[in-house]
Parts: sequence; structure tokens; C-alpha cells
Amino acid sequence: MQKSNYSIKDILSNLKIESLNDMQIASIEANKKHDDIVLLSATGSGKTLAYLLPIIETIDPANKNTQAMIIVPSRELAQQIELVFKSMGTGLKITACYGGHLRETEENNLKQPPAVLVGTPGRISDHIRRGNITQNSIKSLVLDEFDKSLELGFHEEMEFIITSLPALSKRILTSATNTVEIPEFITLNEPARLNFIVEGAEDDNQLAIKWVASDEKDKSDTLFKLICSLGNRSAIVFCNHREAVERTSTLLTQKGIVNEFYHGAMEQQERDSALCKFRNGTVNVLVTTDLASRGLDIPNIRYIIHYHLPHTEDSFIHRNGRTARMDASGTAIIILHGEEELPSYVAQDIEEIILEESYELPEKPKWSTLFIAAGKKDKVNKIDIVGFLGQKGELKKEDIGLIEVKDFFSFVAVRKVKVSGVLQLIKNEKIKNKKVRIEVAK
Repeated sequence: MQKSNYSIKDILSNLKIESLNDMQIASIEANKKHDDIVLLSATGSGKTLAYLLPIIETIDPANKNTQAMIIVPSRELAQQIELVFKSMGTGLKITACYGGHLRETEENNLKQPPAVLVGTPGRISDHIRRGNITQNSIKSLVLDEFDKSLELGFHEEMEFIITSLPALSKRILTSATNTVEIPEFITLNEPARLNFIVEGAEDDNQLAIKWVASDEKDKSDTLFKLICSLGNRSAIVFCNHREAVERTSTLLTQKGIVNEFYHGAMEQQERDSALCKFRNGTVNVLVTTDLASRGLDIPNIRYIIHYHLPHTEDSFIHRNGRTARMDASGTAIIILHGEEELPSYVAQDIEEIILEESYELPEKPKWSTLFIAAGKKDKVNKIDIVGFLGQKGELKKEDIGLIEVKDFFSFVAVRKVKVSGVLQLIKNEKIKNKKVRIEVAK
């Protein structure tokens, strides 16, 4: 295998980094001895470099096929990794594949295979099906923030991709949380486990608190710009009153932000629907009262936005706990207009976010949610639903996302582009020999 003419010293110089941190050094050493690595470290700690340096060591520059693949949960992360890789100055080619821009542009880039391919599960699996990726030459696989990809409903796509790569000999998984179970389809073989997550960090140090100024007392325009600036990461927006929740949700919808609202005056089915859509990736923004600050199963929220200041410090802590308990990389953002001040229980020197005048709308979610008027009490389970949608609705496994079965009804995430077709196919079909109502969840 031919070696490229770069060194770690040159790469760090190109990146304007003085030295590697302990976690990055440990990763490099572990990768020399082990084929499979699980790297746990907080977001922002330098995991990208911790796996890129070992991956580059495996690449033969004389081999003109793709040799490494990095799967990420979002286009923002794919873009970030692409930028870091190019800045390293190795001369190796990288191509990023993700939704939100033309697939044809990526297809042209893939005609001359890159040494490294980075992208989101949906777009990579699409390219594999179209024959655009040289699968047999890929020996190294990185699942960056693999827990987020699972959370967003990419389980099936990830399984499809991994089973489509017959030559894999190295697997690196990264996560900012150590509570996620690793699926069997990843087929790790006695992995080295590097845990650099500080115990208890989820509750204090790893929660970033920032603020943003609103020129108007009505903060809706500032909220809109803020959400656009955050991209398509999951966010909960807290308001103090039910009326404000619905009004804010409506204003965001009118501006093109796909969202759901949630408060105590809603019927249980409506509440279940809203939370399910948020969990399965049909929407990335949930507007709510403090009802959502405790006790709900909403994992891995990236951003908490305080549209209204909470009435008490206790409320503030519980709101933020939606991200701090679940995700060590959570950020809480307080929106303040001119007459408001930061509460006394918040550090007064926290970072201010300066918003630009305009932003592109975040990428629209790829999933839609179907409501099925049958559940556990009707002896319907997840396997029944997958079988029904596969056989009668002609959906592939990767077109079906998170399924939630309640007592009397169920919700299932379906690839948005498939929804109208599947509803047409199943409109006269039965589940468990019973005709049930199936429609897009309201």
C-alpha cells in the first residue's frame, strides 16, 4: 500500500491546532491495535479529528476507489466534516452526500470516486441503490453520533448500508452519550471502548446557556431567524401560556417552519400525535408549555429555546433538563426583548447569539406520520404494521421509521415521498382481517 506524503504535524499546522488532546491521542493509539472502536466523548471535544486521523492512515492514495465511509445524522455535520477534512490538506478527495441540494451534483462528484464519502443515511442508501458508490472497496466505516441517527429513525437505512459493504474491516462509532444500546447489525468484534464522558457532566457543565436579543416585544421574527440559524436540529420552544403556544406555532408554520404544538388542553390522542411526530422526525420543532418540561420520553434534544422567561428558577432548570439529562451537548437559548433582563439565577456573562438579517429555511423533514385506528387492544403490534405496510403498501423496510403502538391507535413514520402512494394502495386493505382507518396524522 502506497503511503501519502503528509504527517500529523502537517495536518495540525494546516488546521492551526497546536497539539492533540488526550482523547484524540487515545483514539489514534487504540485504532492501531483494534479494528473496532467505540468512542464516547462530549460534542465539541474533537471527535472528528479523533477518527479522521486513524481513517486517513488506512487509505491507499494509489487506490482510486472509495475506501472509507462516514455516516452522520444531519447535513450540517456532513458539511462540517467535509470542511475539516479538506482543511487537513492531505490531497485526498472527500464527497459529502445529504438532502437539501441536487442529487445529480453528488452523482457527478461520485463518477470519480472519492477516497472518503461522508453523508446522511437516507442519501447514502439512495446512492447505493442507484449504483453510484463503489461498495466493495470500502474497508473503513465511521458512524458519527450514531445515537442521533438511531433517534432520528435511520435504523433501517443504516442496517441496509452496513450490510451492503462486504469488505468492511474497521468500524468506529462515536457518541456523546453512553446510554445507547449498539444494534447488532453493526457487528462489532470485541471493540475497544474509549469513554471520555465525565460523569455528571450531563447535569451541569455540558449545558451551554446563551441568549439572543429581540428588537420587538413580539419575539416571533427573532424566533424564526434563530430556528433557521440552528438548521434542522431538534428544538423545544417553551412559552408560558397555551394561547402563546398555539399562536407561536401558527406563526412559525406561516413562515415555513414545520412544527407541532403541545399543551395540557389538547385531547390525549392529539398530544400523543404531536410527541410522536417530534420523536420520529416528522417535525424538528415542538412548541409547548412547561407541561413538556418533566416526565416525557423525548430523548436527545439539541436545543431548548426559552421564548418566554420561566416564572421560577425551578421551571428554568426543568425546561433545560429536557436536553441536559439526555444529551451532554445541549444548548439552552433565552430570547430577550429590550425591557427584559437575564434572571438572577443565570450567569450574566453568557454568550450572546448575533443573528443575521436573513437565513435559508431549514431542510424539510423527510418523514411523515400515519395514524392507524388500531392498537394493542385490537391485538395489533409493530410486526403486524411493518408486514401490512410492506405487503399491502409495497413499502421497503427503509421507508418505514419509528412505530408507536398505543392501546387503541398507532402511529408510524413513513418516508414522505411514499405517503400518497401507500395510502392509495392500502385504502381497501385490512389489518388482522379488520378494516381500519389509516390517514396522515393530524
